[in-house]
Amino acid sequence: MANLPHRARGVKVLKAVSSPLRLQILNLLFDKSALSYTELMNELKMNPSRDAGRFAYHLKFLLKADLVEADAEAKKYFLTELGKMVIDVADRVEKKAVKPRGMLVRTSHFTLEEFDANKIANSLIKEAKVPPEIAQKAAKQAEKRLLKSKTKYLTAPLIREVVNAILVEKGFEDYRHKLTRLGMPVHEVTALTDTNTTQNSEAKLSTAGNAVFSEYTLLNVFPRDIADAHVSGAIHIEDLGTWILKPKEIIHDLRFFLQNGIKPDNPLQLSTPPPNSFETALSITFNVLLHTSKETSGTQTCSYFNVFLAPYAKGADATRIKESLRTFILNLNQHANATLDLELTVPTFIADKPAIGPQGKPLGKYADFASETQLLASLIIEVFMEESIPKPLLNPTLIIKIGNDTLADENAKTILLKAHALATATGTPNFAVTQQKEKGAAVFSASGLKLTPDLTGDWETDTLRTGCLGTVNINLPRIAYECEKDKNKFFEILRERCEMATRALGIKYNALKQRGKHSLPFMMQTLNGDTYFRLENCTRTINLAGYQETVEALIGKNITDEENIKFTEEIAQNITAFKHKIGRKHGKRLYPAMLRSPEASERLAQLDVEKYGVAKVKFSGTREKPYYSTSKRLSLKAGDFLSVPSEQLDTERKLEGLSAGGSLSIIELGEADYKPEELLNLTAHLVGSQALEFFTYNRVITYCDNCRKSWFGTLHKCPSCGSMSTLTVFDRFAFT
Repeated sequence: MANLPHRARGVKVLKAVSSPLRLQILNLLFDKSALSYTELMNELKMNPSRDAGRFAYHLKFLLKADLVEADAEAKKYFLTELGKMVIDVADRVEKKAVKPRGMLVRTSHFTLEEFDANKIANSLIKEAKVPPEIAQKAAKQAEKRLLKSKTKYLTAPLIREVVNAILVEKGFEDYRHKLTRLGMPVHEVTALTDTNTTQNSEAKLSTAGNAVFSEYTLLNVFPRDIADAHVSGAIHIEDLGTWILKPKEIIHDLRFFLQNGIKPDNPLQLSTPPPNSFETALSITFNVLLHTSKETSGTQTCSYFNVFLAPYAKGADATRIKESLRTFILNLNQHANATLDLELTVPTFIADKPAIGPQGKPLGKYADFASETQLLASLIIEVFMEESIPKPLLNPTLIIKIGNDTLADENAKTILLKAHALATATGTPNFAVTQQKEKGAAVFSASGLKLTPDLTGDWETDTLRTGCLGTVNINLPRIAYECEKDKNKFFEILRERCEMATRALGIKYNALKQRGKHSLPFMMQTLNGDTYFRLENCTRTINLAGYQETVEALIGKNITDEENIKFTEEIAQNITAFKHKIGRKHGKRLYPAMLRSPEASERLAQLDVEKYGVAKVKFSGTREKPYYSTSKRLSLKAGDFLSVPSEQLDTERKLEGLSAGGSLSIIELGEADYKPEELLNLTAHLVGSQALEFFTYNRVITYCDNCRKSWFGTLHKCPSCGSMSTLTVFDRFAFT
């Protein structure tokens, strides 16, 4: 008899849920948490005047059965614990009645499992940190929708889409954001695997991986304002797919490996001892570049390449050295993106340094190997010249450091003449001017990146075994359109964009500092407590895209030199003031730069054309392929003496404040045929004028694969064989 009240209560509960309307009320309160009397009637689509009595009867029944409770103060009804239990039991009964032997799900782990709503809830709690109660409700609602859809088979992405839709409907956008699945649409993967694409399988895997990490970085690494600025085109973050994984560039110090050999992080691989010959020194260098190419997203520079290898060339046969260099350079062309930095004379700041010789042992000083240094420079240029017939050798890139002392050395001038013969034929070498005493230790990479002893004053610490952390491009023309020719507003927006870029670079630094030992095992290797790559010394680059177009948009086509110079100085002053303001917090090596960036150049211009229309946007290129200038180009002035117009050199001097982090001035040779002596005289003039510190002579060359001949300029038909489909145009600086 004692059990009778409990049984009577159980009967009352069963009676309460026997009505479809009462069960509907319970489900509504479960889904919505709490509803008022009027809200319940509206959700049930009941008429207050016609159905009030019937509704009150059913609600009262649920209250008496202790399934629903009223909050008198809030005037809301909500489920009791017993009510929630009843809903759970009802759901299980419904599943047994409706689900045909269980729904199977094809999981992301490539298994088939029976559908379980609890797994959805657990996933929401684990992945998106959704509160358990909300997670359970979303999971149950997803289950109901999937059951009603009668889908033939379920997949994990399909379930995720349904759950995301429910979260959006309920206003839980932040949870949906965290639950977003990363990947590529099937259509894009299909296009990537198309047999007509020129990418090999490794490149296709890299493309897919970059797409996933780019999405991840935008969704989960950057704050919303930075991500939105990149997507909209206000800024362009380079190497987005590797932003939290790799630095952009590295400047090597080969002495570290020449002295210690290579000790791989993989215990299954053998260590390489210090080299004992010129050939093994080149092998060590090649393997260093190969290892590091996996841990950087951009250029690697072997600064003082021929200086550091000079001791290994002592007494060696020049013919054998040349062939070893040829093999090394051709292997680099196939496998690694690198820059070879050549010294034509031993710099004074390195001359007294102990030279590393065979087996990693000290061997006098580098000043003792001046003739070997020059021999290597000469032989390398010869290899480039021979291998560039008839097709130019674009990788690796040569950087040749010259100064007034170089031009006074007859042996060095002979080598320089060879370098300018190469420049005349292919336009491939870059020239770094190092005659200024304070900039003598400056290091340049092929991209235009510049490092000077500005951090500690020590050239080794500040310029070697470090590099560029990353680059964020500021869309300057976009700011010009937004400010509507109000210069004060222009500089206000510019400072905001610079602050955004600085935060993005700070996020990258923190990510690499945290994960570097694991994601950069080769570069972050340590010997006797000395880590090879000095991450903390890396520069952080804010690249100014579209400067020329900005001047035209903000001031107009009829700009005078005086106005141009004044505007340039104002930009430089604002960026310098900004850098000083935030320098301590975000690192001393935050620099503005004017570096070429083909991806940013095209993407930002195209987005602005879409946003503002082709009539309003000032751009270079064509309507079909617009781009913003991200490189500094100079023209030649023909006459008795080949020169660059003085007004262009004056502008270059004024732009120096915008390129503290680096720039590369491109002198266009056009289709004219110049003598090496003419270019060498021009270079000597540029060295003396101190107008340019890093420049190159650019050649556009068309090569025919059919008859293996090349011509200056862009051709659409081979003059020799008449072919149109076998032509390749080589232009190192197209669309920048």
